[in-house]
Amino acid sequence: MVSKTPVVLAIVLLALTGGCTIVNRPKPPEQEQTQLERRQYQQRDFDTNDVKLVMKAVLNTLQDDGFTVRNAVVDLGLISAVKEVMLTSRTSTSQQRSPAETWAEIFAAAISRGRTQPSTPQQPVRYRNIQQLEVTVNVSPFGANQTRVRVSFVARVLDNEGAVVESQPVTDPGVYQTFFAKVDKGIFLEKQKF
Repeated sequence: MVSKTPVVLAIVLLALTGGCTIVNRPKPPEQEQTQLERRQYQQRDFDTNDVKLVMKAVLNTLQDDGFTVRNAVVDLGLISAVKEVMLTSRTSTSQQRSPAETWAEIFAAAISRGRTQPSTPQQPVRYRNIQQLEVTVNVSPFGANQTRVRVSFVARVLDNEGAVVESQPVTDPGVYQTFFAKVDKGIFLEKQKF
């Protein structure tokens, strides 16, 4: 008579090892955000009806963060600015991050790091040279006692000839939250006449 122990043992082992299989499922592609979803993190209402004060606070915040203001139109409440960071290897060994390194992380999150196109003998060598963060801000009255600020960031990579290699909107809500927290502090400082 044949013992059932080896057959039962084989079935148990098969069932146990089948449960240990690692299945790597690809992530589903992210859906593009709707206009309403973007506006939820791109705009903030501040409790003051002084639009010029808020514009001044936004300008100061941008300058404190190393942006160069390219255009400011008070009548429209429009501000546009840009910040550029040279693409270089990290030479600092200190634990504290510089503002340039912080912005570099934002670029890394917004833009995938692709390879440059190979050059031919007739073509000059082109390489990624500058990371650029462009910001557009719209400041407008909202209701009787508030001012609404809407901001949008676009991250770009330029090559050594100044041509745009990549361009992506920054969709990380944390970037916008950090910016609005700084603007809020700037409004407080403007009200205190600092």
